[in-house]
Amino acid sequence: MQDETPDSEPDAPDAAAAVVAAGEQPSRPAPDPESGTSGEAPRQPRSHRHRVRAHPRWLRLLGPGLVTGAADDDPSGIATYSQAGAAFGYAQLWTLTLCLPLMTAVQEAAARIGSVTGQGLARVTAQRFPRRVLLTVVLLVAGANTLNIGADIAAVGASLNLLVPLPVPVLSAAFTAVMLALIVFIPYHQYARLLKIFALALLAYVVTALLVAEPWAQIARATLVPQLQWSRDYWYVIVGILGTTISPYMFFWQTSEEVEEQQASDLRHDARRTLRDIRTDTAVGMLVSQVGSWFMMVTTGTVLHANGVTTIGTAADAARALEPLVAGSPHAGQIAQAVFAVGVVGMGLLGIPVLAGSASYAVSEVFGWPEGLARKARDARGFYAVIAAATLIGLLLTVAGLDPITSLVLAAVVNGFVAVPLVLLLLRISSDRNIMGEHASGRLSRTMLALAFAVMAACALTLLVSMVR
Repeated sequence: MQDETPDSEPDAPDAAAAVVAAGEQPSRPAPDPESGTSGEAPRQPRSHRHRVRAHPRWLRLLGPGLVTGAADDDPSGIATYSQAGAAFGYAQLWTLTLCLPLMTAVQEAAARIGSVTGQGLARVTAQRFPRRVLLTVVLLVAGANTLNIGADIAAVGASLNLLVPLPVPVLSAAFTAVMLALIVFIPYHQYARLLKIFALALLAYVVTALLVAEPWAQIARATLVPQLQWSRDYWYVIVGILGTTISPYMFFWQTSEEVEEQQASDLRHDARRTLRDIRTDTAVGMLVSQVGSWFMMVTTGTVLHANGVTTIGTAADAARALEPLVAGSPHAGQIAQAVFAVGVVGMGLLGIPVLAGSASYAVSEVFGWPEGLARKARDARGFYAVIAAATLIGLLLTVAGLDPITSLVLAAVVNGFVAVPLVLLLLRISSDRNIMGEHASGRLSRTMLALAFAVMAACALTLLVSMVR
């Protein structure tokens, strides 16, 4: 989304460039995120060089952007998009068309900040703004993320209850224990490859939508033409859609993960990702996210809303949207619930670590703690302690009787309000040449970020007005 950044390396010293051109190792590293080099050219064994080239380029290209986009369709997203389709049919499909370029611009700016500065968003904020601004930002993110984690854990527990006849709190606690073990004991880059697979859980909605008879002309029109309704419920869900699509935790997560990608590349003596690679990764990830969201809303609009189901109160209600996937089977309802449960659990494993991790990155950067999922727990105790604390507090909210579906949509709405000042923060930082140098946002990036801020602020204000009236 940045339209004024060159793809060359104008600041590289001529002498160093000549050495590299001659195939020799430069005497001093000169890292540059735009060039895609780590500033090093160590002599590697032939087998290692071959192993680096053996990885398909697309596999190395798709990283934090794809994981972030897939995590965007976490249980909170599934509930919000499903509620939108059930309550309003196709009337809110246009919001996804609006969100795609805006969320891509926002995440591109976050990723670029991490790549250029080599620091997480909280640490960069501390350098640019007073400490009270930093603490406010971190508290907003940590609070919203903890609520979202609690709602997601409750949804996973309720979904597992469709398959296993045990109390929801017991299932939620078991899931939390397994998930924390994965986060702590599996190295990040192995876990990241696993996370990409969970994006396939969204295909159940795609297949279902293609199996049933759809009014495609009406759907296409609703996707492109806004259908506004002036009711509190309508704008409550709109703000929820914006909040679960352009989520604050995604800003902090992707910024920090780009830093970890750089560190991992340096350890492998591999070339760093260029900004062009990062933009491609981000664009693909956001497209995957919105395609999945669009099919969720279409499927629930056709299967639920068209058949008089306008409110989703339980996980079983939401699972009914997938029954056409197994139509004709004598156990269609049970199979649909199983498919839904597997999808929610998979996306929970994907989304909850991102929520907890992004909060931990922010808190760790405030206190200067060692951070990063690439580190072992003994080397980053504070970082992993925050992840565990946020997750366990979320679990306590579930045990305290948090209603899964209602709380999932509420968490999305809270994110819709919290995101407003944080998008403005991204705009300020990514456009600051003192921080970003020649890679500061160009005119297109600044315009899209300003538009994202304006749209989210206007929708949040409209909801507040509708609640007062």
